[in-house]
Amino acid sequence: MESFSSFPEQKEAKRLLRAALADGVAHAYLFHGPPGVGKSLAATELAAAVLGDRGRVERRSHPDLYELEPLGDQIRIDPIRELRRDLHMRPFEAERRVYLIHRAHLLNEEAADALLKDLEEPPPYAVIVLLADELGPLPETILSRCQLIPFRRLSERAIRERIEQDAPGLSAEETTAFARIAAGRLDRVRRLLDEKAAERRTALLDVARSVYLDPGFQPAAAAKVVLDGARARGGDVRKKAEEELESLDLTQREAEQRLRRAARGAERDEVLLALDELAAWYRDLVVVGAGAPEVAIHADRLAELREDGTRERMLGAEAAAERVRETWRLFEELQLQAGLALEALFVQLRRELTPVHALA
Repeated sequence: MESFSSFPEQKEAKRLLRAALADGVAHAYLFHGPPGVGKSLAATELAAAVLGDRGRVERRSHPDLYELEPLGDQIRIDPIRELRRDLHMRPFEAERRVYLIHRAHLLNEEAADALLKDLEEPPPYAVIVLLADELGPLPETILSRCQLIPFRRLSERAIRERIEQDAPGLSAEETTAFARIAAGRLDRVRRLLDEKAAERRTALLDVARSVYLDPGFQPAAAAKVVLDGARARGGDVRKKAEEELESLDLTQREAEQRLRRAARGAERDEVLLALDELAAWYRDLVVVGAGAPEVAIHADRLAELREDGTRERMLGAEAAAERVRETWRLFEELQLQAGLALEALFVQLRRELTPVHALA
């Protein structure tokens, strides 16, 4: 199998990584780009090539593979200190040791300073790979000591091909909708195709419409629908993680930390996806109302969009979409209390999408 073929597109990243394998890997790389576009798959393939054992690398059981993932909203100094102690242990089996630092954009200042010391003078056998969703939070001193490998958002065509491969039974309209909702991210394809995702999506879009159709609309109840979907997703991910951890030799504390991190991350991602879908629904009301249904994201729900996308509703829908995007940005950047933030959002959406006389 050709190297770095487990993910689509990313021509420049693949060119740089194949050249690295041909010419000799460097001591430090920084894979950067949006989540869900192949960074983790590429890091796994690079580690497998360096260590020479794809099976154990993919199972995360190779003794010369070390992975660090954030616990919460930051990577603090203690995990970096642990990594640095391990970094000065010689390889157990392979000629090199590979260190993967996931979500490296979450390194706090103290942790970044500590890591910098080993990026400046690493052991000759070490290959350190940082994976970051964005470069902005990382200090220039870190950037300058790593070879930068850029990853881009995937095309709609690439996402559509993956959906057709994984779910050939979907209608053309559903495939188009999912490809557009995924917004260039493979991780979202997996979530959208989850057997329980259809129920969560139906419930979410019912809430999106009830904002302007239901005279008895309750913002708290709407927020609960989103939160319940996120918690269900978190529970599913935790259960899967429990099965995967059975084969690993971890302490109870380490296992529980991984499980909590997996569940929290899944819940957060599900809320962000729900917000993306809400913003897309109100945006679709505008484009369908303006006579451009061919560019609607929810291509499988055009009947409802044509019914709802009245000229009178278009202005409010545009404002509603921006309100959702604002909440998405705040939720992405800050550690908001999800329940309160969502309830406040649905209060705002109700005001934007309901005539004043209807609220009186």
